[in-house]
Amino acid sequence: MSSESEDTAIPTSPRTLYKDPDDGRQRFLLELEFVQCLANPTYIHYLAQNRYFEDEAFIGYLRYLQYWQRPEYAKFIMYPHCLYFLELLQNANFRSSMAHPGNKELVHRQQFYFWKNYKNNRLKHIISKSQLQAAAATPASVSPPSTSPTTIAVTAPIDLPESSIAVTSSATATVQEISSGVDR
Repeated sequence: MSSESEDTAIPTSPRTLYKDPDDGRQRFLLELEFVQCLANPTYIHYLAQNRYFEDEAFIGYLRYLQYWQRPEYAKFIMYPHCLYFLELLQNANFRSSMAHPGNKELVHRQQFYFWKNYKNNRLKHIISKSQLQAAAATPASVSPPSTSPTTIAVTAPIDLPESSIAVTSSATATVQEISSGVDR
């Protein structure tokens, strides 16, 4: 009787690999959405309050998601702060501190101030760097043309949105503040 059960047993076949019907598109979109949610300090606080950061499997998932920092994946991210927070979430102290509402507010304020001052600080850096390049390019015997502080000579492409620069036909660029409601 035992010989019959051995003969009728289901033969073991080589393990077949799972083939995703949409070639991983759904997984890619879900992971992209989750990673971008990490740009929100309130969401990180929610995860900490609900003890997700105490689960070793979840911590492993956060480690796995670090592949989003590679350039071939980072180009799909719309909220780059999520990559910074993903890096911070690798630290156990940061994960535990985000459970406190005061720390969540502190992180949120710091993020706000970064956004508020990023454009102005970047413009100041670009203008001063361009002016230094222009001054170094002019020979000492030739006096530099008189320009107002807001007009600079374009010596290299400037990485600014098209709406924030007006280029005149004399190859100078005037940096204009488009948004009149910017707090200073």
